[in-house]
Amino acid sequence: MILGSHVSMSSPKMLLGSAEEAVSYGANAMMIFTGAPQNTRRKKTTAMNIPAAQAYMKDHGPQYIMGHAPYIINLGNTKKPDKYDFAIEFMKAEVQRCDALGITALSFHPGAHVGAGVPAALKSIAHGLDEVLKTNPHVSIAIETMAGKGTEVGTSFEQLAQIIDLTPHNDQLSITFDTCHTNDAGYNIKQDFDGVLNKFDQIIGLDRLSMIHLNDSKNPQGSHKDRHENIGFGTLGFDTLNYICHHPQLENIPKIMETPFVTVDAESKKTVAPYKAEIQMLTTQQFNPQMKDELIAAAQK
Repeated sequence: MILGSHVSMSSPKMLLGSAEEAVSYGANAMMIFTGAPQNTRRKKTTAMNIPAAQAYMKDHGPQYIMGHAPYIINLGNTKKPDKYDFAIEFMKAEVQRCDALGITALSFHPGAHVGAGVPAALKSIAHGLDEVLKTNPHVSIAIETMAGKGTEVGTSFEQLAQIIDLTPHNDQLSITFDTCHTNDAGYNIKQDFDGVLNKFDQIIGLDRLSMIHLNDSKNPQGSHKDRHENIGFGTLGFDTLNYICHHPQLENIPKIMETPFVTVDAESKKTVAPYKAEIQMLTTQQFNPQMKDELIAAAQK
């Protein structure tokens, strides 16, 4: 089982600190942003402590490094050409950073049509991705399944397949399957995951699946909300997510959790990461309904 979570990457340790955090959770995979997800300011890769991290990971792990592009990149925006051109140039540099960091797949939110309509956005995204992929990166750009809030696109397997088909240089295009997003988009993850997976295979192909974002959802199927919940505490539930985590067809696919930190003190805004406890639950296949309470109690000692 390949299982991990989002981890931070910050000074001074940078990638080394990310690997140490993942190991502290008992993870054999991790996902990082190359910089803050809300902006496009990035350090040079020479400042990311890559050699020290590689030496550490050789002895301790994790074995899989996944990436996530910043949220603000929107290749579906046909109304602002200056921002579109900037997004393409940023993504060209981003895939180079991923290659330097050893990231195998970069999860990418495809974007929103901002009023121009879905067909225009899909063509725009495909053109932008093709410009990036012409640089021949080693990393796969993994287009993420989206929940459909606002004017988001990529909310159906058909739309994702169309982006791939419209991208001439598409060998390095793949998919990130987010369980929360796909549920919120309307797919019956909870009651018929095998049916959903078969549909994905028929429309896109399992060979295009690079990673799974294993997240519970705060909202019911088809809500189009995109609000993650901790494993077993949402509408999908532990049994569903445990089934996906151990699914024989997904054995070699990294599963990455982006579940929310647990609030210890609302006034001070102190929080604690849930990932060690969630990995333990999924490894033992035993749900712990007291997980949040135990995390809070341990943090208050």
